[in-house]
Amino acid sequence: MGPEWGTAPDGTRTRDASRVVVLDGAGRVLLVRGTDPERPGEAWWFTVGGGRGAGEDPRDAAVRELREETGLAVAPGDLTGPVWVRTADFPYLGRACRQREEFFVLRLGAAARLSRAGWTALELATLTDVRWWDPDELAASADLCYPADLPTLLADLPPAWTGPPRVIA
Repeated sequence: MGPEWGTAPDGTRTRDASRVVVLDGAGRVLLVRGTDPERPGEAWWFTVGGGRGAGEDPRDAAVRELREETGLAVAPGDLTGPVWVRTADFPYLGRACRQREEFFVLRLGAAARLSRAGWTALELATLTDVRWWDPDELAASADLCYPADLPTLLADLPPAWTGPPRVIA
């Protein structure tokens, strides 16, 4: 776990994170498949993103994470949002973790060429795939996905975002 993680008084590892909901022209969402070495055989899909450094702007962190995890280089102004916020509690690497997340949206005209060249050693060890998902395919899948209600959230996402972020589970 990286230096952006802190520790709450109860021992829970905590961090702030920026996530990017990347949508192509066909409405498909780009997701990353991850695993936890402490829980062999389990895997889940999630949106692009990760932890913010101390004092790092949430939008700038989203742009950085997008470039590192996918190779897509965009300007902060290309992102919409934040559209959603949530706090996620989960076990990872044998530790209780709490992550406060802000979600931004990037709309692309078409699916883009992706690269894993920016992955860290931990990402190389725990991320197994990156792929585009049709929201209906995702809703019908038995695979775990986070946020769990992502297909519904995508269906409710307006073409342009003008309000404050929606609190999601």
